[in-house]
Amino acid sequence: MKLIIPMAGRGTRVRPHSHVTPKPLLKVRGKNMVERIVDTFTRVLPRPLDAAAFVLGPDFGEEVREQLRAVCRPRGIDAHFPVQHEALGTAHAVLAAGDQLSGEGIVVFADTLFDMDGSVDLGEADVIAWVKHVEDPSRFGVAVREGDRIVEFVEKPRTLISNEALIGIYYVKDLAVLRDTIEGLIEDDVRGHGGEFQLTDAFDRMLKAGYRFTTASVTEWLDCGTIPALMETTKVYLDKEAGEPSPGTAEHCVIHEPVYLGPGATVRNSVIGPYVSVEAGARIEHAVVRDSIVFAEAHVANAVLQDSLVGQHAHVHGQPQVVNIGDHSVLGPRG
Repeated sequence: MKLIIPMAGRGTRVRPHSHVTPKPLLKVRGKNMVERIVDTFTRVLPRPLDAAAFVLGPDFGEEVREQLRAVCRPRGIDAHFPVQHEALGTAHAVLAAGDQLSGEGIVVFADTLFDMDGSVDLGEADVIAWVKHVEDPSRFGVAVREGDRIVEFVEKPRTLISNEALIGIYYVKDLAVLRDTIEGLIEDDVRGHGGEFQLTDAFDRMLKAGYRFTTASVTEWLDCGTIPALMETTKVYLDKEAGEPSPGTAEHCVIHEPVYLGPGATVRNSVIGPYVSVEAGARIEHAVVRDSIVFAEAHVANAVLQDSLVGQHAHVHGQPQVVNIGDHSVLGPRG
């Protein structure tokens, strides 16, 4: 079983935190988004993942590849890194996986986090599209069903024809069929939304060719695509995982749960929480911090922060305020 994750996008809506780190590698309570996606599928699929293709941008460096290997290596997954040299749509991004598009696999776009109950029954479907019931489907692509089978995909319907929003997760029994279909789509220059080659158009071709499509549901679908969404999703996971290990250390502190302290994180003489995630190696001293994310190796001192994000290796000293600063930034005198 393969995992295909297109992640060549620039993550512009979560800048400045995606200037250095691709959005799917941003931490959400101690685990990056890719790690959480891999663990979800490891838990629910009837067969183990043995390979993953991470479709990267042309300027993604070795550090990104090593972070992805670090997710895959302990889980027995072979990591591959095809490159999408030009952003021409979701179908084009999947096609960039190249020779990894063979056998069965999961295609997932790492813009959101999700959860599922129990295990997934792959059954006899050629494609399974995961969906979430939404009240306003006009903002999404939707799957239209008759019984348990999908009969049509509609992008942002103007009339209510289905409440089942497509969330960018698909099981494909034969990835080679999907590859050939996308190649045909591009050869015929069939462009969809935004003048790009869309994966839903490729699936629509497969549907019309007689392949069997069904749906599966998620119990949770959490957006990480904007700064407010990333902060809200982090709060959800702080609540969900409140009883799980928080390996950092706190000395002479008042802690208002839920709070996560990552490996090597230290908090001293401070009031922390609620809803604070302090990632690995970060330090907080003589500060009050709530409703915030302090990324790895950052340093906060003599500050009062709320609704804030502090980037990796950044320094925030003094001045009570709401801040959103990127990696390696300095605000106030360096301590």
